[in-house]
Amino acid sequence: MSKLTLSIDRVVILRAKRYAKRRGASVSRLVEEYLNVVSQPAGEEDMPPVLKMAMGVLKDVGAEPREYRKHIERKYR
Repeated sequence: MSKLTLSIDRVVILRAKRYAKRRGASVSRLVEEYLNVVSQPAGEEDMPPVLKMAMGVLKDVGAEPREYRKHIERKYR
């Protein structure tokens, strides 16, 4: 396991610690899980159903499914 130093706003850290405690996890574990999810290449087989449905609509407007996935991830954080 490697170490990583991050600079994060104090208020965000406090909220993250409370969130982690409620879930019985460490902040390190939450960050690791988050980074694991967002660093995976987006393949159609692991896309949420709503994204799969939207892909047909997005073809006509030239949008990339990857960009829509990022939008949905940001929207529902």
